[in-house]
Amino acid sequence: MSNAQPNKTIVKTVWHAFIRSSAWRWAQKIILFIIFSLVVNHLGSPESFPDGESYRFPIEGFLTSIALCILIGTIAELNFKFYEKKYFSKKVDIVSISWYMVSTLGYITVMYVPLGIALNRIAGAETKFYYLLIGLLLTLLISFVLIGLAYAQDIYNLYKKSIKDAEITIESGAKIKKLTYEHIACFYSENKMVYTVQNDGTTITTDFTLNELEEKINAQLFFRANRQIIIHKDAVDQIEKIENGKLRIQLKAFPKNDANGEINISRYRRKAFMNWFQ
Repeated sequence: MSNAQPNKTIVKTVWHAFIRSSAWRWAQKIILFIIFSLVVNHLGSPESFPDGESYRFPIEGFLTSIALCILIGTIAELNFKFYEKKYFSKKVDIVSISWYMVSTLGYITVMYVPLGIALNRIAGAETKFYYLLIGLLLTLLISFVLIGLAYAQDIYNLYKKSIKDAEITIESGAKIKKLTYEHIACFYSENKMVYTVQNDGTTITTDFTLNELEEKINAQLFFRANRQIIIHKDAVDQIEKIENGKLRIQLKAFPKNDANGEINISRYRRKAFMNWFQ
């Protein structure tokens, strides 16, 4: 009984770490592609429908669908990474999402037409514009549905991260104060108390712990530098490389009782910090 609880905690910790990782994103997409391929191919012809003795698993169609899904997924993922870095990191709205979808479908079209012609030539078949067009339209329709299903959660997560005008309610004893993210420089812990530092250097005590704040705030805007402090991206004034692969961060605003507002980032957190800051 004594070992059951620690084991359960370990499993829970590993599971939460997995579902937050990029591996879980890919696992979801792969499962979606497999289910989609199975459904489409089993509905494609009477022989493939599993309702009688004549049933035969559509292995050729299934593998072809998987190959098509991999191609579509690769194009969509590469374009998503580009949009995430250049556009979605700043703002996620209907315009940027529409441009992402249109550009992705455009890349698929550019790939589909020459690939379709090449495959017809390899098979010794004549390329007819009508069938090429119908195949392209069906592929684009399928791609639209798949991309929408596969990236809806990713886009929603980016949308939540991009809301810079979002507010957080700071509770301090009997007082409650609302602050927008853009007015917060950092949160820090000292002597078992957690403080909110505004851009003008004003400090407000809060009843939250840093762990609770980390769960509430925008991960794209705030970074847990160490156990004592969470910083806002716009509050970083200067980054300096120091010994042993560490970084020294100079903040624009810092507590008035702090002599220099410097924070050290360990070499273990350096990569995560630079990925976040860039």
